[in-house]
Amino acid sequence: MFLNYIKEFFVKKTLNNNLSNQNNKVFPKNVQTIGLLIDESNFSNSEALIKELTINGIASENIKVVAYKGKFKEKETYFLPTFGKKHINWKGEITQDFLNEFVNSEFDLLLNYYNVENVILMLITSKSKARFKVGFSSVDNNLNRLMISTELENYKLFVSELFRYLKNIK
Repeated sequence: MFLNYIKEFFVKKTLNNNLSNQNNKVFPKNVQTIGLLIDESNFSNSEALIKELTINGIASENIKVVAYKGKFKEKETYFLPTFGKKHINWKGEITQDFLNEFVNSEFDLLLNYYNVENVILMLITSKSKARFKVGFSSVDNNLNRLMISTELENYKLFVSELFRYLKNIK
């Protein structure tokens, strides 16, 4: 338990360094690829959220998803590529290949679907090379360029607001 607090302290230090070095990229005119970072500890409708994005015109093969579980179990099988705290080391480095690939992908849009400030999720967001980042307004406003104020379980409203704002930005 105590070691988790120490690890979180060091990861938070890395996060703060990443936030201070972050540069704002230009919004892409046409959103083709989406990275979706979901906190499945608090949200269980991941499939419905993905379906809602496809209904709004994003091809399912252009949506790349990773999920976070607070209590990650090695022997359990997950529907989505899933990671936990142990996939981030003390230096804030990612130790899982699929997660490194996700972070290094240059998505047009990164959807941060978590509304609780979790150091691990915030680190993944800050390290992402996505051009435009969208998330909930309850999370640190230095992470996302666009913040939407809705409830986590109301994914349909979140997606409709997202696409409404994206049309206005274009």
